[in-house]
Amino acid sequence: MTNRSQQLFERAQRHIPGGVNSPVRAFRSVGGSPCFFASGNGARVTDVDGNSYVDYVGSWGPLILGHAHPAVVAAVQEAAAKGLSFGAPTEMEVEIADLLCDLLPSLDMVRLVSSGTEATMSAIRLARGFTGRDLLIKFEGCYHGHSDSLLVKAGSGMLTFGNPSSGGVPADLAQHTLVLDYNNSAQLEQAFAEHGSRIAAVIVEPVVGNMNLVAPAAGFLQTMRTLCTRHGSVLIFDEVMTGFRVGLGCAQGLYGITPDLTTLGKVIGGGMPVGAFGGRREIMEKIAPLGPVYQAGTLSGNPVAVAAGLATLKLIQAPDFYAQLEQKTKSLCDGLASAAEKSGVAFSAQSIGGMFGLYFRRQCPQNFAEVMECDTAAFNRFFHAMLDAGHYFAPSAFEAGFVSAAHNKADIATTVSAAEEIFRTW
Repeated sequence: MTNRSQQLFERAQRHIPGGVNSPVRAFRSVGGSPCFFASGNGARVTDVDGNSYVDYVGSWGPLILGHAHPAVVAAVQEAAAKGLSFGAPTEMEVEIADLLCDLLPSLDMVRLVSSGTEATMSAIRLARGFTGRDLLIKFEGCYHGHSDSLLVKAGSGMLTFGNPSSGGVPADLAQHTLVLDYNNSAQLEQAFAEHGSRIAAVIVEPVVGNMNLVAPAAGFLQTMRTLCTRHGSVLIFDEVMTGFRVGLGCAQGLYGITPDLTTLGKVIGGGMPVGAFGGRREIMEKIAPLGPVYQAGTLSGNPVAVAAGLATLKLIQAPDFYAQLEQKTKSLCDGLASAAEKSGVAFSAQSIGGMFGLYFRRQCPQNFAEVMECDTAAFNRFFHAMLDAGHYFAPSAFEAGFVSAAHNKADIATTVSAAEEIFRTW
């Protein structure tokens, strides 16, 4: 921990709860005090004391091009010079909506918002308004933002309704949410057999990134699609994290599944606060002012944020962009796994597109229960040792990591080399 970061953290705790404006930043999971960053450039971030780190967090996913990409910065500067916000329509809102619908065939219409939480909250309200039903299915370990209906954990037994997982969430709200095991198709089929006529929507991270990286098992997403179609329920893909991170067609393109609604964020804002939800026209036309489902946002479609998103979305369409990103990410995972194996450390890793998961467990997990079997103490040791060596990973054993187009072979090689030295001492 640097002296200036420690001083700032102590100061921050006087007027900011926990000293941070988002809980995972507090380093509570890994111990110690958080780094305060001053700047970023390409694949690196620099803290307030001038220490440089190879960054595998990337602002939690949006910075697929790396920090301070010149084209994105220029777009933001140009937009800001014309006005920070209007609270009125702009041409760029139309342009990004057209581009999103062109890139994702499942989107007939899209509504811009300011965050992923807002996008998922609005999509669920829309699904309930469209179907006239209340019941929502989500999966243990998937995170869809901090709105009340989604801060719910599994009940005491299979197919029991959820319980609040946060203070301030009424138990009555949790009773409208059924929490199932991710990758358990049989459980999903049973839920629909018992409650199908009441299920408004199923919401899922098609590739989970909020309990570390967990990939969908063969047939799981297709079972979900089939059941939603059969029972008239809305299938919502939460692609706030996976959207344009795992491929240009997002996870839905990668796995060949067409959801009814999609939520987006992170990459579509290029590092600025932007979210979106969209899908089938008949559903989207239920949103005000066309329909009875109310949703609004004063800063939705903010021109500065949209400018950053447009610049990013245009650049990621370059030929071989995703092939190169995927190869870099796989190289990192393979290198770290090999380093651990040489020293006999129980470790596994996997990647999908530009996302990766590291697990102190012999095999990659398939669900929340298996994620919880990972050795968090070992991860915490790894995290701090790598931080000291100049490599910044997510400060939690339960978060996915991210590689950007700005990472090069030397960045990956130095990271793997540092891990080899660390594992050798275990």
